[in-house]
Amino acid sequence: MTSPHFLAYPPKPFVDDRVHESQIRNILIFFIPGNPGLVDYYEPFLSALRGLLDETASLQHARFQIYGQDLAGFRDDDHEPFTQQRKPHDLEYQIQHTLTALSQLRVESGSRKGFPYDEVLLVGHSVGAYMTLELFHRLLRNQDLAPQLNLTSGILLFPTIHHISSSSNGQKLDLLRRTPVLGDNAYRVAQTFLHLVPQSALHWIVSKVLRFPAHAAGVTTRWLKSRDGVWQTLHMGMDEMKVIGEDSWDEELWEIAHDAKAHDKVVPKFFFFFGRNDDWVASHYRDEFIRKREKQTDRTKLIVDEGNIPHAFCIKDSEVVAEKVSTWINQIYGVHV
Repeated sequence: MTSPHFLAYPPKPFVDDRVHESQIRNILIFFIPGNPGLVDYYEPFLSALRGLLDETASLQHARFQIYGQDLAGFRDDDHEPFTQQRKPHDLEYQIQHTLTALSQLRVESGSRKGFPYDEVLLVGHSVGAYMTLELFHRLLRNQDLAPQLNLTSGILLFPTIHHISSSSNGQKLDLLRRTPVLGDNAYRVAQTFLHLVPQSALHWIVSKVLRFPAHAAGVTTRWLKSRDGVWQTLHMGMDEMKVIGEDSWDEELWEIAHDAKAHDKVVPKFFFFFGRNDDWVASHYRDEFIRKREKQTDRTKLIVDEGNIPHAFCIKDSEVVAEKVSTWINQIYGVHV
């Protein structure tokens, strides 16, 4: 087994002599992918975000380290082969796995090398957005879990945080989950078919028929031909149908944040970016969530896409989403005169 695969984009060297090293904030941008949890899907998005942040003059007093890693079990070399006794990982395991990885990261350069980051911004996509809010909830409620982590903001992209099984795609997956015999063996059916298709033919289908760009076609083909990747995806997806239902931490999360403000602690800020037509988010639950949160404008921004960016933005729309995220980061951390 190997350590989890990750992507890291360090900040460019700081060259402004007018600003002392002690005035620079070291901020970790930690990205949590959706399902399938392969961070390579997001390479164009994260690299574009890196370039945009480096070019933003109002962010020059902040040193951003961008880091994202795979969720567990999606790459064959990060685990022993799954069996009926040693099954793929569920959502709770992924939350614990992410918290462990997040807790181990330290500043990589400068005078504070080896120290915890001054602030942490979590960016989550799809189920990664649910994991983001859950991490905030747990760490705000019990800071002893990771006292060195100073979570200050969250950006949630196409968040599946409320009754995912009521979405159009969620209804189909939940029906599969609840179908006797087939639900537990869906991965066998998928793997049997995929093993019959040569990798070159599968890559042609993904790139030419589905019209995936080169990076997404390569990641998708490797995932579909892997030993356990499809099983991990289906197992975790079915668990999401069970777990992501009623907003169990809704008011409690916001009340904890209110208590933080009363005790002069950093109150987290959240940006929610919803798709206009998202097959993994039920529109009526999205609208209900927005109505409940829209008055908290000091710490919660709720945006519904006015275009047609798809839920899986990392396939073809990375640059446009990176531009939006860089704008929100500038609103959170930028120095404006």
